[in-house]
Amino acid sequence: MKILDRYIAKSFLTGYGISFGVLIGLRVIIDLFVNFDEFAEGARSSAWSVVQNIITYYGLNVTLYFRDIAGVIIVVAAAFSLGKMVRNNELVAMIASGVSAKRIVLPILILAVLFTGLAVADQELLIPSISDKLARNADETGAKGAYAIWFMADANGSLICSLRYDVESQSLYRPTIITRRATANPQVWEVTGRIAADLATYNEATGRWDLVNGRLISTDSTAAPEPVASYQAADLLPKEIAIRRKSGYNTLLSSRQLTALARQQTKIKDMTQLLSQKHFRITDPIINLTMLMVSLPVLICRDPRTMKSAVLVSFGLTAACFVVTFVCKMFATEILFERVMPELWAWLPVFIFLPIAFIELDSMKT
Repeated sequence: MKILDRYIAKSFLTGYGISFGVLIGLRVIIDLFVNFDEFAEGARSSAWSVVQNIITYYGLNVTLYFRDIAGVIIVVAAAFSLGKMVRNNELVAMIASGVSAKRIVLPILILAVLFTGLAVADQELLIPSISDKLARNADETGAKGAYAIWFMADANGSLICSLRYDVESQSLYRPTIITRRATANPQVWEVTGRIAADLATYNEATGRWDLVNGRLISTDSTAAPEPVASYQAADLLPKEIAIRRKSGYNTLLSSRQLTALARQQTKIKDMTQLLSQKHFRITDPIINLTMLMVSLPVLICRDPRTMKSAVLVSFGLTAACFVVTFVCKMFATEILFERVMPELWAWLPVFIFLPIAFIELDSMKT
């Protein structure tokens, strides 16, 4: 690596650290301002417990904030580093010495690819590993809690209900499990019976729910109730229960988990949402890099007096890409022209902005 590459990389890393701290900090402050009373409700003992809950909650949720604005952080960091070089007339000196504009932005592009890979690892590895903690609300931080469960489906096709699920003891109080089997029509299930119990406690050693006074009542009126000691719900473990009670829990799952979940779905709406999630997992990193490539040629300006307008144009292009992506995510699961096309909506921002990015990069002049 040449001295010039190290200097540009160092400048970009400095800008990345500053933009990361500012944008993530701003996101945390806004959320804290809205939810501060919920933290106080979740920890009634002392002020110190409230502070601990706040630190724990946002320490975990930073992973989500980083995933959502990783592309914007990169663009802001590039604007910071290139703006500094333009203001000090360093960019003019580099170009005057014979270094091409494309060669100048190469270290920034390489680092951007690395940080995009970090965002992908955050989505696919880190977030799924702590997804049960990320599913908690602000008033549940620091407390185990209990809540009702209504008609959660497992891999067997059964529906599980309980008036109270205790997180600390991992127990379902007076659970009801409606057993079903698939029919020739994948959208229709046949109810085969009902399992009722006084208590169901998850057994980590066996991976099953141990039932107290469990009994299976078949839909066949001639069959007598049978005692049931335990129930196997392979994909409905305590961690999954905590996740699936949260609206939009699909975003906390890895691509592998989304694929496994898609095999259990029979509703077209649910299948469409999962398919949309899987395609956006592929296109989001591409869109983040596209936002940078669209902005870089605008930021390579020689006159410090035009830098402010260049930054504004750069952020405008980034905002346009961000808004188009957001709109596509909204329409990905909607019926338009009598069809649902999640694949098209997921790749549409790439088709629009990636050619623009390559054209702008090719038009950069030394």
